[in-house]
Amino acid sequence: MFPRLMCLTSALALTTGAAQAEKSFNRIAAFPVVQNMTAGEDQTRESSPEIIDATADGTTLVYTDSPMQALGLIDITDPAKPAPKGNIALPGEPTSVAVIGSTAYVGVNTSESYTQPSGLLKSIDTETGAETGSCDLGGQPDSVAKSKDGGFLAVAIENERDEDLNDGMLPQMPAGNLVLVNTTKTGLDCASMKVVSLTGLADIAGEDPEPEYVSINGLGETVVTLQENNHLVVVSKNGEIVTHFSAGSVDLDGIDATDERGALIFNESQTARLREPDAVTWIDDTHFATANEGDYQGGSRGWTIFNKDGTVVYDSGTSFEHAIVQIGHYPDKRSDAKGVEPESVTFAEFDGTPYVFVGAERASVVGVYDVSDLANPVLTQLLPSGVGPEGYAVLPERNLLVSANEKDLIEDKGPRAHVMMYELQDGAPNYPQLTSAGAEELIGWGALSGMVADADGMIYAVNDSFYGFQPSIFKIDPSQTPARIVDVIRIHRQDGNPAQKLDLEGITLDGNGGFYVASEGRTDRVTPHAIYHVSKDGLIKAKKGEIGLPAELMAVERRFGFEGITKVGDTLWMAVQREWKDDPKNHVKLVAYNLETKEWGAVHYPKAEPDTGWVGLSEIVAHGDHVYVIERDNQHDFRAVTKKVYRIPLAEMQPAPLGGELPVVSKELVRDLLPDLTATGGYVLDKVEGLAITAEGEGYILTDNDGVDDASGETMFFSIGPVDTATTN
Repeated sequence: MFPRLMCLTSALALTTGAAQAEKSFNRIAAFPVVQNMTAGEDQTRESSPEIIDATADGTTLVYTDSPMQALGLIDITDPAKPAPKGNIALPGEPTSVAVIGSTAYVGVNTSESYTQPSGLLKSIDTETGAETGSCDLGGQPDSVAKSKDGGFLAVAIENERDEDLNDGMLPQMPAGNLVLVNTTKTGLDCASMKVVSLTGLADIAGEDPEPEYVSINGLGETVVTLQENNHLVVVSKNGEIVTHFSAGSVDLDGIDATDERGALIFNESQTARLREPDAVTWIDDTHFATANEGDYQGGSRGWTIFNKDGTVVYDSGTSFEHAIVQIGHYPDKRSDAKGVEPESVTFAEFDGTPYVFVGAERASVVGVYDVSDLANPVLTQLLPSGVGPEGYAVLPERNLLVSANEKDLIEDKGPRAHVMMYELQDGAPNYPQLTSAGAEELIGWGALSGMVADADGMIYAVNDSFYGFQPSIFKIDPSQTPARIVDVIRIHRQDGNPAQKLDLEGITLDGNGGFYVASEGRTDRVTPHAIYHVSKDGLIKAKKGEIGLPAELMAVERRFGFEGITKVGDTLWMAVQREWKDDPKNHVKLVAYNLETKEWGAVHYPKAEPDTGWVGLSEIVAHGDHVYVIERDNQHDFRAVTKKVYRIPLAEMQPAPLGGELPVVSKELVRDLLPDLTATGGYVLDKVEGLAITAEGEGYILTDNDGVDDASGETMFFSIGPVDTATTN
């Protein structure tokens, strides 16, 4: 039994119903770079792949790992099964790498301080790990690019500013510059080094250009972004300034510009927002694309195509960000600054089609644009990445795109940093699996948790406390591909204001068009453990609309409260996530509340012994003669062990009074979800939190993306087929 994967056609097809694309990029593998550490090394150390390239034969990836002060190598002879090739130690922090043949040219930051920057350009034989050359750059390198013929390199010497000094205001000396260096067959010709001054060009702190990123076209011209200066410079291969101009600004409407308010509201504006581009890539010898991340006073949330004469050929405006909003990847905590934060961009032609790939760092998404018409690029796909896409390798001859994702969340017990492999394949994309595209309004969503299906096959899901000021019920049509959020119900009180201090983790139907929702509760944050009766339009009913927990439960409560709710006759059943104070080890309560008699009771559910971290329940659904639950651990990626659906005979759900010994129910495995969670080539997501079962018995699974906060933003929504027959996959 395999998941029915939801797919995305093109951005145009999402709204017009056009036919699916003939070819699509699909992720085929995810490599956790921690696996490049040797046996016995401390794997709790941070590792971070940032800039990445490939050897000429296309079988080895080479990436910079700044925290490890190393170059990492990955064997992609079989790209669907990437294998570790180890790390090469460096004498400082690698900032960028370009590979020519099997030689890696890496910029190494050796600076003692912001005011005394220094750095090296080194050539490394990737087959032996030996150093074959080294040039003193005279400053701190950032980006390294290779010419099309491999004859020379361009290095942006940033000499970055101290962001804690004078609020990061420019100028901060010494000034950066551009360095051009010829290569040899296996090394560097340091005597050929040209230093190109970039001072005096920009209107903003022209004496301190701080070059950020470089790219070289077929004419040997280097385009350089001066991010903080909001300026672009084109330099000939002889080191002469060809042209330079301001990157300009844009007016943004329909954005969320308020930080951390726990709600997604896209009705605000920013005027004259400086683009402040970070990465840049040539598309042809006349045009280049920029990712307008912003860093100093700007960030336009989009990307732009420029003619090298300074003319703007195309600007995405808010369209890129809005497309990301629709697939649930909008990072609300970055709203006031840079929104989805486009930071990385690259170009390649695959199978005759020219593509620009734009990485949104905070949204952890890679946008795929067909740029056959430079004035009208078409967003064909949005690819899920690991956390923080930073650099790319493109291998058109192997139909491969590779992204390096820099964020390692080991300190937060989150996913490790990954390199993702995507292949251009026949057929439709397998991501996203859930979208709000096509709805009458722009619906932002994320942190989805509990689910329930109605008699018509529609599914309703709630968001959790991440959006505590916008508790919502999302109506999902699973019959579409990808599944569609077609409407949203905002939960509110009698005064019309959004209900607050809710941590919704479960939802069930009340049988009369409304809902019961379960709030997990956390007393240290004044969030009550409670059940709410909500009308079909989202109103918490004034009388008997809130059901608090009895004293017997509150006396033993912990913050790991109700993680699901279902209704059997007149009884509501709630799954408690983890042990409370009076529970035996590895046993959690399934709590019952009779709506007619107001009586409370419970049974005990035996959960697995955790391999690492903890194991708990995250959903409960009644169907037929059974009650189904999701049992999961809190582990990501290769560390995950328990992500399973079990069922309990309904006949055993006989609650005993609280405060005494509780009967222990039996459980039967319905499905191990680990194969499903890797079916789209990614790492295992930890928060499998939603299960809905239709009247016909088809089960749907949903993952919680944590509101894209220290998380990739990826949401999986898929069918596991009929649940009436237990299977172990």
